[in-house]
Amino acid sequence: MPVEVEVELSFVVPVFNEAESLRELTDQIAAAVAPLHKSWELIFVDDGSTDESWTTVGKLVAERPNVRGLKFRRNFGKAAALQAGFGVARAAVVFTLDADLQDDPVEIPRFLEALNAGLDVVSGWKQVRHDPWHKVFPSRVFNGMISRLTGVTLHDHNCGYKAYRRDVIREVRLYGELHRFVPVLAAARGYRVGEMAVHHRPRKFGRSKFGWQRFLKGFLDLLHVRFVTGYGRRPMHFFGTTSVILFALALLLILTGSVLSLATNAGLLTVLAFVLGSVALTTSVQALFVGYLAELFVSRSTTDRDTFEISLRLGLEDRS
Repeated sequence: MPVEVEVELSFVVPVFNEAESLRELTDQIAAAVAPLHKSWELIFVDDGSTDESWTTVGKLVAERPNVRGLKFRRNFGKAAALQAGFGVARAAVVFTLDADLQDDPVEIPRFLEALNAGLDVVSGWKQVRHDPWHKVFPSRVFNGMISRLTGVTLHDHNCGYKAYRRDVIREVRLYGELHRFVPVLAAARGYRVGEMAVHHRPRKFGRSKFGWQRFLKGFLDLLHVRFVTGYGRRPMHFFGTTSVILFALALLLILTGSVLSLATNAGLLTVLAFVLGSVALTTSVQALFVGYLAELFVSRSTTDRDTFEISLRLGLEDRS
């Protein structure tokens, strides 16, 4: 069995049809890390690419002992790719960056300085973005919404260029589309989160993989994260409060209906008040019951298995 070498920096890079940029990205990371005199590994996670990405990864693994590769059976999404990479990363500091060369490895020393200054998560901020306006504007609106609803104020939650202490990635579990909310999930566990402006480069190869659908998914994920971070371990507080509010509303409507029934020419309003009151009362009881079930589930739940399937590994045969 091969002897594991201590690694100080891990780089996890999700890959989806990025064959043209992988070799150049590897060279740039190597050049940026060389002056630091730190051992490192680069983990490419092929998220179901249909081009020559996996072939290129295989060549890089054969040429460089610190390059490793994971290949999914199909496209499972960026969050799954990051989770898989985190699962095999060995270093005390883990970087994530995109494979399209828009994230500049020259920024790596500055990320380390921010971590050494006391942060646990450092998120990149593409202060000057080289993307079309129809991608930039909705992103800024969405980032503002995340900051306001979660209390974690960052300019660019969705930036894939981040650095983490190892403890963070061991505790925060990613699935669905939660990769853009890692700083929020980390902050909810008490980790110190910050950001720094990074150089964002124009796209050199290929095209963006994200469309308008990601904003709808992002909004739904935001609601999920807000609930999980605020009430994930105490769901009865959310459903119980909702139940009490609905119960009070039901009483008010029924009382209003009773008063209206004493008045003349208020037949329709009386019926409406009683109907709405009944609906509110029924929903109140249902919310309380759902809260009880959620509380029971949380108290007995265990961590689900991974939601992705790895078909091939390169440079990782020693760790199944």
